[in-house]
Amino acid sequence: MAVGSMNVEEGTKAFPAKLTFQVFLCCVIAAVGGLMFGYDIGISGGVTSMDTFLLDFFPHVYEKKHRVHENNYCKFDDQLLQLFTSSLYLAGIFASFIASYVSRAFGRKPTIISASIFFLVGAILNLSAQNLGMLIGGRILLGFGIGFGNQTVPLFISEIAPARYRGGLNVMFQFLITIGILAASYVNYLTSTLKNGWRYSLGGAAVPALILLIGSFFIHETPASLIERGKDEKGKQILRKIRGVEDIELEFNEIKHATEVATKVKSPFKELFTNRENRPPLVCGTLLQFFQQFTGINVVMFYAPVLFQTMGSGNNASLISTVVTNGVNAIATIFSLLMVDLAGRKCLLVEGAIQMTATQMTIGGILLAHLKLVGPITGHAVPLIVLVLICVYVSGFAWSWGPLGWLVPSEIYPLEVRNAGYFCAVAMNMVCTFIIGQFFLSALCRFRSYLFFFFGVMNIVMGLFVVFFLPETKGVPVEEMAEKRWKTHSRWKKYFKD
Repeated sequence: MAVGSMNVEEGTKAFPAKLTFQVFLCCVIAAVGGLMFGYDIGISGGVTSMDTFLLDFFPHVYEKKHRVHENNYCKFDDQLLQLFTSSLYLAGIFASFIASYVSRAFGRKPTIISASIFFLVGAILNLSAQNLGMLIGGRILLGFGIGFGNQTVPLFISEIAPARYRGGLNVMFQFLITIGILAASYVNYLTSTLKNGWRYSLGGAAVPALILLIGSFFIHETPASLIERGKDEKGKQILRKIRGVEDIELEFNEIKHATEVATKVKSPFKELFTNRENRPPLVCGTLLQFFQQFTGINVVMFYAPVLFQTMGSGNNASLISTVVTNGVNAIATIFSLLMVDLAGRKCLLVEGAIQMTATQMTIGGILLAHLKLVGPITGHAVPLIVLVLICVYVSGFAWSWGPLGWLVPSEIYPLEVRNAGYFCAVAMNMVCTFIIGQFFLSALCRFRSYLFFFFGVMNIVMGLFVVFFLPETKGVPVEEMAEKRWKTHSRWKKYFKD
């Protein structure tokens, strides 16, 4: 069943292809890996603000939270509490490295199945946690699930999707991240008043893991992965099925040529770091993930309930505010899904950086003026104004750096170093997420509202980086990216042989 047809953008080879139902189904199922990631991002901040959770595992933080004269910016400053959130991302770094080899040796599909199993076991361990050790252990297993999923899913979608629709299909990964975050915030709101409600919240992570596990048995392996592992006939068969046409020789030959180059590379990481021609995608891929995290988004996603409580909102009010914020996040991502293959990557990234700069600076100014060290925030309308500004900020992230921070790194590497290069991008994401998860609450305690000015400046820097260093990748087949984009870019062409 075909739902559309295409030829790639002018200036590249025309690979005959239709947007088939098989491609759409494979991309949707694989993107459920984003649902797992999003649910975990959304659930941790809400759980760490629940009194029942704090009483069971962090009673000293509970006492500090309810002191009348406690510094507003320091109520949740506790390294162990932050380790609950950030431990997942340390495990994710190690897991992504393993997944880069598993994916190359055994294929994308088995790696995605492994991701769902790790995440499912971690969710069960968190649900039944009796002490802090079990809690952190469950987070580490969740981290393995996230590491395997984030390493593989965007690559899988980029390899299986036709070039013209690659952006929109890949954005589904980020869209389901936002749906997971929204679902988690709603679950936190429903369970916040229940005895042991945190168990239901953490155990709910098993649902997206089960969806991905079952769905993984219905997806096709990517032709590039099959051909890379010497299964040419199977690769041709899958290519015909997912493209919806018989004439697949041109695309097959392009993939075959790329795999012949790839099989000569025995050490992808060595090739990635020693070959000058790999430097442009390596720099751009890793910096995009660095900048994505230092937009300040995880300040909002992890700690939105904590942030709203810091401003004087009650527990329920802060959780409701978080549901609203995450709803905006999901809706705005749909805009990216529709526009990324029309407007292009660079346009959305620059606009998002400008929008996030303005809102971060404004939020910092409001908190500087109205939130004192001790006591409630001055001005009854201020929490509402900050909520509106956060929604504007989140929408800017959701249609730009959120989805495109995953999309662009997945489409810019040559096949021989694709897994290694994408690992570097994912590892950068995990390192930065760990840093923010582990130290944001401590930084908020010390730098207070000035922290928002820091993120505002970071957004200016990353917007300039896109303007001057990132090529437009819209509509270019992934196997032609070096020839059509890097070799013609004014700042990167010097890294390539004539």
